[in-house]
Amino acid sequence: MQDAAAIVGIGTTPLGRGAAQGEHALAGQAILAALANAGLGPADVDGMVSYSIETTGVDEVAASLGIDNLGFFASAPFGGGAGCSIVGLAAMAVATGQAEVVVAWRARKRSRPANRPWAQAGAIAGGAQAFTQPFGLVRPVDEVAMLTRRYMHAYGATRDHLANVALACRRHAQTNPAAQMYGKPMTREGYHAGRPISEPLHLFDCCLESDGVAAVVVVSAARARDAPAGPVFIHAFANGLSTGNTAMTNYYGQCPLLGPGFAAARKLWERSDFKPSDVRVAQFYDAFTPLVLFSLEAYGFCERGEGASFSEAGALELGGRLPINTSGGGLSEAYIHGFNLIIEGVRQVRGSSSAQVTGADCCLVTSAECVPLEILRIGLPVRLAFRQMDERVWMPCWVPHA
Repeated sequence: MQDAAAIVGIGTTPLGRGAAQGEHALAGQAILAALANAGLGPADVDGMVSYSIETTGVDEVAASLGIDNLGFFASAPFGGGAGCSIVGLAAMAVATGQAEVVVAWRARKRSRPANRPWAQAGAIAGGAQAFTQPFGLVRPVDEVAMLTRRYMHAYGATRDHLANVALACRRHAQTNPAAQMYGKPMTREGYHAGRPISEPLHLFDCCLESDGVAAVVVVSAARARDAPAGPVFIHAFANGLSTGNTAMTNYYGQCPLLGPGFAAARKLWERSDFKPSDVRVAQFYDAFTPLVLFSLEAYGFCERGEGASFSEAGALELGGRLPINTSGGGLSEAYIHGFNLIIEGVRQVRGSSSAQVTGADCCLVTSAECVPLEILRIGLPVRLAFRQMDERVWMPCWVPHA
């Protein structure tokens, strides 16, 4: 399916806190915006893909938009791990002729504390979580904090390395008026002043709880040629599940820091004409700052244990070795389970980002670091002066301490 499908439309609602409308209404707005960006309308849509945790069903959204020719619909499991996956599902649908115009979206209202998973911890402490949540590992931040502490112990990483990630995202958000942290610059001292959340993670190591919807439109490569906003071709896509993986923890693997990201990366690069050395900009899933350091290693930008040192000297900022999350990402733009990273990846390849990277003819995008991952590459054909963007999902990599 290499280059057989393309994203031709993107759309979002305002991303922030306290949205008055529900997820259903917001989803409709973002999908209509994406269709308009693609020069299409609801009557053209015959496929829909979303996260399995959406509160509004495909049938309800289709009915509200007047989509009456739906022949393909699917969903991907997990939250942060589903973003790249649903775009991959859409690409597979059009590449195999199951549909011609597929919309994929994520609708989310999580700014109210009562809407967050840990507010119903007693109800969700089932399955593998029954062995951890009753003992305090209720929130994702607690689970990632354990991996982070191990990473620091094994490789000598410090909170200053985590600060490099947070500061890069915040600085990029200052160029993006749609970002929640636009107009709110942060210094290194300000980062370190953030209150503890789950040691060693503090306030600014954590993503923004946000309301909003982001959507994309995927069509076949042949149909994409006439897209008014310019097609961004899906070059490669991969899922990854490591041995013994447990979402957010990898408790049952031999190496908890060696997770699905590594498994997804191997498949992605095998299917891609592009390699890490070709990537000038990346959108790494950033629910928490250490996930970016883990991703740098999983996707081959440095060796295992070198993600922290890679982040030094402004490497993750504009003008650095590998600018990341150029809209601000989940840490400083909005947290929509990573789907806004896909939108920004498309903007980079189109050349329309508010923090545009020179020569960004391809962009890597990843989904959740600690959940089974999916990855895509998206971009334009080289003959059109664009390449493709990769989206991959990956998990952390654990190194036994001698």
